[in-house]
Amino acid sequence: MLRRVMRGVRAAVLALAGGVVPLAPALAETRPVVVELFTSQGCSSCPPADAFFATLADREDVIALGLHVDYWDYIGWKDVFGSPQFTKRQKAYARHAGRRSIYTPQMIVHGREDVVGTHPVDVAELIMRYRDTPATVTLDIARGPAGEVTIEAQAAAGAQAPLNVHLVRYEPSARIDVLRGENAGRTLVYNNIVTEWTTLTEWDPREPLNLTAAAPGDDPVVVLIQQKGPGPIEAAARLR
Repeated sequence: MLRRVMRGVRAAVLALAGGVVPLAPALAETRPVVVELFTSQGCSSCPPADAFFATLADREDVIALGLHVDYWDYIGWKDVFGSPQFTKRQKAYARHAGRRSIYTPQMIVHGREDVVGTHPVDVAELIMRYRDTPATVTLDIARGPAGEVTIEAQAAAGAQAPLNVHLVRYEPSARIDVLRGENAGRTLVYNNIVTEWTTLTEWDPREPLNLTAAAPGDDPVVVLIQQKGPGPIEAAARLR
């Protein structure tokens, strides 16, 4: 099973890198696609998805966010990155889509599509689809001299209202020795581990957005503008 998944990973990487479908570099820089991976150190099905996710983590055309949930903790290993906040976000996605259950590994692509995290070809196809979707919101972010982030956005006429503005921080990588649970005895590597998720404000897109938010430290900063629900992501930007 793992061998088939990794063959799929290699195929998806080739597709995203231009081996199957050529990239449009300028578009990729200005229209990154957000991929959220819901995963857990206590889930034996997750490591192949985590490995595929690692191939997305450094891409310029993808903002990959690893969200560790806490509902696997009961079987003997507490995920050191797990958070009930991320479980709540995954449940909210499910409710918004009319689903009754959640699972790991699950990927949500640009707030619009869910796919099993061990189906890399499906993920690659969705990334290419949403990368080429015209943006309804333009978003610019920059670091200020005191560690703050300035956020400016403007929406096209008729944009969905209101929109949530999120500030996300992540740890680029970590290696964890799992001592108990389904992955006991394994050393697992994780990428783009979300450590902070803050909803800054609700934005009425009929007016331009000008906002400053504190973002101390060296960890990357991501700003997402997303329909409530959570629903589709209208714009995303990152500072590494």
